[in-house]
Order: sequence, then structure tokens, then C-alpha cells
Amino acid sequence: MAAAPTPEPAIPLLELRDVDAAYGPFRAIFGVSFTLREGSVLALLGSNGAGKTTVARVCSGLLSPTRGEVLFAGDDMSKARPYRYARAGVVHAPEGRSVFASLTVEENLLLTFQRSRGRRGAAEALEHAYSLFPRLGERRRQMAGTLSGGEQRMLSLSRVMVEQPRLLIADELSLGLAPIVVDEVYRTLERIRDAGTTLLIVEQHVHHALAVANDAIVLVKGEVAYFGPVSELGDLQERVLGAELGSD
Repeated sequence: MAAAPTPEPAIPLLELRDVDAAYGPFRAIFGVSFTLREGSVLALLGSNGAGKTTVARVCSGLLSPTRGEVLFAGDDMSKARPYRYARAGVVHAPEGRSVFASLTVEENLLLTFQRSRGRRGAAEALEHAYSLFPRLGERRRQMAGTLSGGEQRMLSLSRVMVEQPRLLIADELSLGLAPIVVDEVYRTLERIRDAGTTLLIVEQHVHHALAVANDAIVLVKGEVAYFGPVSELGDLQERVLGAELGSD
């Protein structure tokens, strides 16, 4: 009886192959390579200036590599415009708040949901946003400009998290937030992960990111110092991450 054929390995959802990227004459990342499996979580770690946000921008098409390849579900996206990434199911949640201060919480959300889902689908999306962040439901009539910094961050995040993208690139979600708010944001990320969204988490709060991630990539001065399972990060977490980032 013939042996069963060995199944071919699944194509990674996202793959960078020997990628360089630059801002004009300034080179920011050098030879970055990694893969991200569908349904998994990758923590992208490093100090300020290590190249984390540059990698995130390359992965969502906001910055084209100067060398190397970016593949999404096996398709070469190296020179693709950002709208092609969005159509493929890639959503980039950048650092910052990005809310309309003179509109209420609900008006901010409806602007996004009516555009993407139409008037009928907006109501369902609105309730989903309030289930992800109940605090927003409590403040739905409040002007967004009067929310706390953490609440404004929740509002900006809810607009992208409700869409249940195939890949969510979350860039420095915890930046400037109180610890209790960071905990709430990460609980929401876990729910999104459990619903099937693949996550690339760019973070300086090492312990939060590693608690939800399967794999980690560590950047030091624009180059990959480690890529592999979180469980094997080992001494590098203390030698590199400890020195680069300090403790949470």
C-alpha cells in the first residue's frame, strides 16, 4: 500500500523576504525576513527607533520596500498601493487617537460604519463596537474631544476592530495609556484573535504582547535579532529586551 503523500506546508498569510525600507536617504530596516501564519499572533518588539513602525507600514502597504519582497497569502504585494492591502483584508491601526473631537462617540462610529456597511448594517456594527468596549456605550452621547486619552484610543480602535479584518496590524496600542486601559485593550485583542483574525502586534509593553503571541520578532537597530516561538525567546528577553525596553 502506497504511503499517503506528505501534505504541503500552508502558505503563510504574511511573509517578508529580505526587506529593506527607507525614508528618502535614511535607511530604516535592513534585510528583515519573517512569516506570519493565518490565525496566529506575532509580537514585533524593540526599542524606540528600532524599526518597528517601519515594518508595520511595509506590511500594510503604506511604505514600499526598497529591496526584498512582501507576500500576502502568496501574492506579491511588494509594490502594491495601500488600497490593495485593504481589499485583501489588511487593517492597520496606527499609534495615536484619530477621532473627530467635535462629534459624539456614536457619530464618530457611524461615519465609519455607514461608509463600509451602509445605513442598515451600521446599527449592528455599532452594537458590536459597544460590546468590544462597553465604556464607549456608556459615553455614546459624549463629545469625543472630552473623552480621556484612553477612551479616545478605544474609540479609534473600535472603528477598525469591528470590521474583523483578515490581518490586524496593531501599532503601539498601549502608548500613553493607563495600565487598566491597556488590560482592557488586550482583552479585546484576545477576543479578536479567538474570532479568527491574525494579529501583528507592535509593542513596547513586552509582557502584554508576549502573553497573547505565538511568535516574536525582535528588532535591534533595524535588523532582526530574533524570530521564533515566544517559548524560545529565553535569555534574549533579558539581554536584549531588558536592556532595550526596561521592565513594564
